[in-house]
Amino acid sequence: MADKLRTQQELERLQAKYIGTGHPDTTSWEWKTNIHRDTYSSIVGHPPLLSYIALASNEPVTKVRAEMIRKMIQPAGPPPAREEDTIMGGGQQS
Repeated sequence: MADKLRTQQELERLQAKYIGTGHPDTTSWEWKTNIHRDTYSSIVGHPPLLSYIALASNEPVTKVRAEMIRKMIQPAGPPPAREEDTIMGGGQQS
């Protein structure tokens, strides 16, 4: 029983420390956004991989780096409407 509790506490500690690990309330959009951002930052942070992608797309490395950084803003598109927004905003039209 103590092992289960210790494991659960360790998992909660890691989830608090590293945002990308997720938690039970993580939405699909948040998860996709974290994965995309991790991927783009890894590509930008590893020059050989960045060079490979630049060569494959026939673009300068600096342009590919800038595009990857730009894609990190909203990699999975705009966030979906939250239920609270639709419930609160739906009935207040003038």
